[in-house]
Amino acid sequence: MRQAAARASHKGLFATTALAAAIGLAVPAAANAARPLNTDDARIVDAKACQLESWVRSNRDSTEFWALPGCNVTGNLELSIGGARTRAAGELATTNVIVQGKTLFRQLRPNDWGLGMVAGSNRHPDETGRRDWYLYLPLSVSMRDDRWVVHTNLGVIHDQVTHHQRGTWGVGTEVKLLERTFFVGEVFGEGTQRPLFQLGLRFWAIPDRLQIDSTIGNRVGTDTSERFLSIGLRWLPPAFLP
Repeated sequence: MRQAAARASHKGLFATTALAAAIGLAVPAAANAARPLNTDDARIVDAKACQLESWVRSNRDSTEFWALPGCNVTGNLELSIGGARTRAAGELATTNVIVQGKTLFRQLRPNDWGLGMVAGSNRHPDETGRRDWYLYLPLSVSMRDDRWVVHTNLGVIHDQVTHHQRGTWGVGTEVKLLERTFFVGEVFGEGTQRPLFQLGLRFWAIPDRLQIDSTIGNRVGTDTSERFLSIGLRWLPPAFLP
């Protein structure tokens, strides 16, 4: 739920089973939740450093092109501004403009837990500029010397059109499979809708600097009409801000 408005080939039983299997794995993981999980982690980029997360998500009837740069400007405040362009029915339009801030109440350390808060807005220029506001609390737990990390999110979205609030939640996990390769999986939901899930892999092409990831996802207990595929990049240059 790092992008509360980003909606996310397997049936619900498979999704639940796969996630449970991931949580039960005892294989050796550096803890970097970020892309491709929607369930956020209780971490921010290093002080005076920035990151760029970008990805392409292919849905049944559309393709989304996302970019979300963010910088830690004070040491404990990560600001992100970005959004998505979506191609549907042969037309390309800006569908999401996200502005958010993230801070930590407790820093996550190996074999410990961390807690943060994220607040932001998601504007939809293609819908006459409708804007939704969101807030959530990411909680992360590190186990086995950071070899296995679990993340949970609880939050709320204020719908500007209906003036109603909807609860949001997410549970995600990441497990190290090889030196640079990680399994990631999550289930996340909003309001009374059936939750979404995704499973995938993350690979550090350049350790701690350049990450490549890919996932497949769907809505739990439905057909393949909402199935999606994503491929993403995450770049973390050295700190350079004054």
